[in-house]
Amino acid sequence: MKNTKQQLIIEQVDKKLKAFESLKENKIPTNGWVKAVRTALKMSLRQLGSRMNFSPQNIRQLENREIAGTISLNTLRDVANAMDMQLVYGFVSKHESLEQMIEKRAAALATEIVMRTNNTMTLEDQQNSELRIEKAIAQKTAEIKHEMPKYLWD
Repeated sequence: MKNTKQQLIIEQVDKKLKAFESLKENKIPTNGWVKAVRTALKMSLRQLGSRMNFSPQNIRQLENREIAGTISLNTLRDVANAMDMQLVYGFVSKHESLEQMIEKRAAALATEIVMRTNNTMTLEDQQNSELRIEKAIAQKTAEIKHEMPKYLWD
């Protein structure tokens, strides 16, 4: 990594992301969380609306916005409070860690850079061996991972 501070940040964020790992397979109820919890509590649209100073129609619209994915986090937080719950928000990584994500991206970028150079050298009849190409990719990957340049995510 570029420096110890950056490494520490990655480790701290990774630790926070791990807390959500068990939720990776958790699916959103078909009718959304608001309606699922509201009906489980046997709370009517009117009752939830009254707790939020909304009309029953507004609660129905709110539930529809959740299903459509257009509801705001603030609104979900307000609904959670009205149902005596807490909204929890986070990301679940598609990788084992941020470190692995960086490694994968650095390797892809390094491969692209090395192969571009190799193609030019091949055109000039100065091609490298497979072993040399693999070593160059590994070296470039390590360099990119260490420096974490701004173009890493371009």
